[in-house]
Amino acid sequence: MRILGLNAYHGDSSACLIDDGKIVAAVEEERFRRVKHWAGFPSESIRYCLTEGGVGLDDLDYVAINSDPTANLLRRLRFTLLNRPSPRLVFDRLRNQGRRLSMETELKSLSPDGQMRARLHRVEHHLAHLASCFLVSPFNEAVAVSVDGFGDFASAAWGIGRDDSLSVDGRVLFPHSLGIFYQALTQYLGFPHYGDEYKVMGLAPYGEPTHLPQMRSVVGLNANGSFALNLDYFRHHNEVVSFQWQGGVPEIAPLYSDKLCQLLGPPRAPTDALEARHRDIARSVQAMYEEAFFHLLNTLHARYKVDDLTLAGGCGMNSVANGKVRRMTPFRRMYVQAAAGDAGGAIGAAIHVWHRLKRSSSIIPASQGSALEGDPVKGRVVMDQAYLGPQYSNEMVAQLLSELSDDLEAKSFHVEKVNGVAELCDRAAEAVAQGLVVGWFQGRMEWGPRALGNRSIVCDPRRADMKDILNRKIKRRESFRPFAPSILREHVAEWFEEDADVPFMTQVFQVLEEKRALIPAVTHVDGSGRLHTVHRETNPRYHLLIESFHRKTGVPIVLNTSFNENEPVVCHPQEALDCFLRTKMDWVVMEDWIVRRFQ
Repeated sequence: MRILGLNAYHGDSSACLIDDGKIVAAVEEERFRRVKHWAGFPSESIRYCLTEGGVGLDDLDYVAINSDPTANLLRRLRFTLLNRPSPRLVFDRLRNQGRRLSMETELKSLSPDGQMRARLHRVEHHLAHLASCFLVSPFNEAVAVSVDGFGDFASAAWGIGRDDSLSVDGRVLFPHSLGIFYQALTQYLGFPHYGDEYKVMGLAPYGEPTHLPQMRSVVGLNANGSFALNLDYFRHHNEVVSFQWQGGVPEIAPLYSDKLCQLLGPPRAPTDALEARHRDIARSVQAMYEEAFFHLLNTLHARYKVDDLTLAGGCGMNSVANGKVRRMTPFRRMYVQAAAGDAGGAIGAAIHVWHRLKRSSSIIPASQGSALEGDPVKGRVVMDQAYLGPQYSNEMVAQLLSELSDDLEAKSFHVEKVNGVAELCDRAAEAVAQGLVVGWFQGRMEWGPRALGNRSIVCDPRRADMKDILNRKIKRRESFRPFAPSILREHVAEWFEEDADVPFMTQVFQVLEEKRALIPAVTHVDGSGRLHTVHRETNPRYHLLIESFHRKTGVPIVLNTSFNENEPVVCHPQEALDCFLRTKMDWVVMEDWIVRRFQ
């Protein structure tokens, strides 16, 4: 049974293909369109997934979509009757729902004969999120939590997962939302683009939570663990807040009201300098988010008395809060999928439909093993790695470099193929140890927003000036934003305060105090690092690169940042080479090939 999963007409549009319960392929549309967080119908992602699976549209049995416009319908009608929002706001919501309802027409346009035999299943947004974390987790039983902006008239949901089933026991409904709170304050702080919340996370450690009392007047905590916004500070519930989800960059007009400016002072323009007040507000926003987040988690643990947690939704990418879960709640283990945000809903919708059909039919066998090489958990597969995107052969890289060889040599670049992975990793590790900036391109592209060793830029974490070097040579981004450590899994306890497995870079832990001075390039101002644990079993080549660096330096860590320059992470070798050539990167390694810039 083949199921295509989709996140469409929303930020981070994406597709995945599941075959008999195994994840064959998954990718975000932005990687093909070259537009960050691309929103619309993910036609290129669908084409890739079908090609990777060796199937056509007519070979699909089901298409699962992570949105159900009929979900929470009575509560939507009740809100409209009681609050009488702007007619334009109602029309805007209906128009967006109409786009999602036209999905079958869009899918048929991809078929040569304009037909499709697959049946469509619409999965409520937060149910898809919950499925995307629990149903691919390593836990037989866990509390499942989803927190984001909005989807299908809700902003949060929670329940319990057991074996291959999942309940939804509670929700927070529109207009209350922790995601909207964080996004509105992100806009207020002068970061206007969709997905800029991570900038506030990076800025927060530079300030103090001096505005937390004001934040508590904006977000209230309820006795049942949920939260509520003081709507006087927001616009989204009764005014037309312009959303752009159709074929391009997602755009959202300001969500905060004039009253928020009266509470906190004038908002920062994107071109204004960052002042101490802005840093303190950022810290206070993060502190308020954590207060509400841990209030919910502690309440859920008391209710379910289960020590394992799975987390999804856009707020599941708040790696700072995630890294504090074991310190601030009784939960002992946590799983966050590589694409916790809306892109991950494609996998969630598809895997939910698979398990629902499997339970209702005796002819569908329980899934055994995993396309991801994870261990089955009572009929489920475990997503223990995220390498689900396109890959390109040595022959394709060789052809690209051959076509450009004269031009590269004329510009003083040296091109060579290295025979043997051990030698390749040893030479690249030596370059990193010498302070060079190395682009690292191999295998299948990562699923989710993080570069995890297949589309990465790798540097020496020991150099205190490496952040400045990277920003000057390549990234050209805000100086306050941290870079992440990729560490051999077997050495985590020697360098961090918590010994946990974080394969998808979704948690921030404190670096041991005595180690911070040794790896200043990946230690944030508050002594933390956004961990990426690397396993020999799931990424042997990247693991060997770090092992080689460890042998040379005594440090089992490299600085890892995404292979891009103010664009989506590179997908194709041509994009990797283009990024290398237009920046001041020193080396690029593409499969077994090295291109070096003469110094």
